[in-house]
Amino acid sequence: MAITRPSTEQVLEIAADLGLTFSTEEAESYLALMQANFDAYDVVDAMPDNVAKVAYPRTPGYRPVGEENKYNAWYYKSEVKGAAKGKLTGKTVALKDNISLAGVPMMNGASTLEGFVPTVDATIVTRMLDAGATILGKAVCEQFCLSGGSHTSDPGPVHNPHRMGYSAGGSSSGSGALVAAGEVDMAIGGDQGGSIRIPASFCGIYGMKATHGLVPYTGVMPIESTIDHTGPMTASVADNALLLEVLAGADGLDPRQYAPKVSAYTEALGKGPKGLKIAVVTEGFTIANMDPAVADKVRAGAERFRAMGATVEEISIPEHPLTAAVWQPIGLEGLVQQMMHGNGMGFNWKGQYDVGLIDAHSAWRDRADDLSKTLKLSMLVGQWGLTHYRGRYYAKAQNLARAMKAAYDAVFAGYDLLLMPTLPIVASKLPEKDAPLEEVVMRAFEMIGATCQFDVTGHPSMSIPCGLSDGLPVGLMLTAKDYDESTIYQAAAAFEADGDWKNF
Repeated sequence: MAITRPSTEQVLEIAADLGLTFSTEEAESYLALMQANFDAYDVVDAMPDNVAKVAYPRTPGYRPVGEENKYNAWYYKSEVKGAAKGKLTGKTVALKDNISLAGVPMMNGASTLEGFVPTVDATIVTRMLDAGATILGKAVCEQFCLSGGSHTSDPGPVHNPHRMGYSAGGSSSGSGALVAAGEVDMAIGGDQGGSIRIPASFCGIYGMKATHGLVPYTGVMPIESTIDHTGPMTASVADNALLLEVLAGADGLDPRQYAPKVSAYTEALGKGPKGLKIAVVTEGFTIANMDPAVADKVRAGAERFRAMGATVEEISIPEHPLTAAVWQPIGLEGLVQQMMHGNGMGFNWKGQYDVGLIDAHSAWRDRADDLSKTLKLSMLVGQWGLTHYRGRYYAKAQNLARAMKAAYDAVFAGYDLLLMPTLPIVASKLPEKDAPLEEVVMRAFEMIGATCQFDVTGHPSMSIPCGLSDGLPVGLMLTAKDYDESTIYQAAAAFEADGDWKNF
């Protein structure tokens, strides 16, 4: 059908928005010339969209309640059985609810998107199903993924399986809780500032943010393309490596992917840490809210590696705290431009767009007051940078990101891995429903400065559990050079095999 043509009055309004001054006669002349362009839009409108067909049957599913959703970690349950044989045969998976599963509702934690049902599967969904996985549904995530806590989702707060009433971490909150509770073998999380590693640390599981672009993001709702990551969250290192083997590799549809180097990650699991050179990063222990008990557990973890035969030395990377500052303009201005003004997709990249998501998410403008406090704060900062400074700090931060990456790469010339706490704290108490704005924001962002560096640089980074403090899990973070996930798995598997992490 024909698209709507503007009236003369609407052309005048558009011109004014663009800073143009037209007379009515000029607007009428331009409107007449615009008709040929709109005829082409009619042709595009009449053509079917160019997206992959859905291969595996599924039903819309349902929202579980009560004991079936004890931790409020499930958004929707809908069993989708994959191929009869494959690497993931017998494995159950939960998807973070920013990942498209055709025919099953997706709200990305936000009431403004509630009712949206994707029509295509994300690339990683197809890959898992082709490998024999069974997808059990969608895991709750924080509203538009803008929180490191688990209290900002419109489906309600997600509880930590280690202690009810405490944060499961965010934004992949439900994914972390479901794996930790044993309700699924594996889950997919997303990471733009730490959102795989934060819930992995709080919940005591393994969370890998692989090299930027190694895992295709196609079919996952973006925040900001240069820091978008998606990847595996599991209860064991072996499952994590296995899942990454299935997920990794170019799909030809994601501009984040630039000749990704794929490996057989499970082959690294039995190699042991002997001979590895591990750098303990001083600045990773000097974050303002560092809990001494967490620091002690992680330093003890470093000593475990030394006892197992690795070379462990402490070094300084002065750029480490600076990289956290560089993340701010990229993350905040970028999310406003791409996720909000760009209706979730943005412009100027080749690949697969979700037209239905663009339509559905654009409605946020009519319900902006319903957005989470954390997203509102992020938007206010980002919009100020865009309007008052014309985006110059986003641009400068992207330039500086290359220098920050080079600083870490220089260290990787002499070391295989960086080691530091994943987070400065263990899980904190969930804010009450009527908590003041300051508490809501603090609990959402108090841990981001420990993880966001490697979203800026793109280096692979994994949280592994390394003991309990006051009965809550402590995370140890291992980071490697680009596409060297195998070395992380080599070390993590040895650490896991050294004993029950709860007793470390």
